Amino acid sequence: MVYGSLKKVNRMVNPKKKPKFKRWLSSSLGRVKESWRRPRGSQSKVRKKLKGKIKMPSIGYRAPKNLRYLHPSGFKEVLVHNIKELEKIDPKKEAIKIAHTVGKKKRKEIIEKAKELKIKILNP
Repeated sequence: MVYGSLKKVNRMVNPKKKPKFKRWLSSSLGRVKESWRRPRGSQSKVRKKLKGKIKMPSIGYRAPKNLRYLHPSGFKEVLVHNIKELEKIDPKKEAIKIAHTVGKKKRKEIIEKAKELKIKILNP
């Protein structure tokens, strides 16, 4: 896929398929968790990036600049704590996430105001 054509489709999150980066031997050893850790052994086949071994994260998997930090819906996420912060939101490009510290009463007010301004809420 050519990235020059992405200007037409600006609401698309990273189009490249990237593998699930799992830690080496996490499937066979119970004590080793799945979260990625870089292999550091001098003879490690994964560190040497040999064919047939698990993939290592590298800069080549990074998303294009115009698609970074986007929600899968295509909007940029903005954290909101109160109603005042809704006035700064651009409904065409940004969507809001209501902070977890906001209570039930204020959350209800924020949702109503967001509907008025036609702003997408990612965690209603």
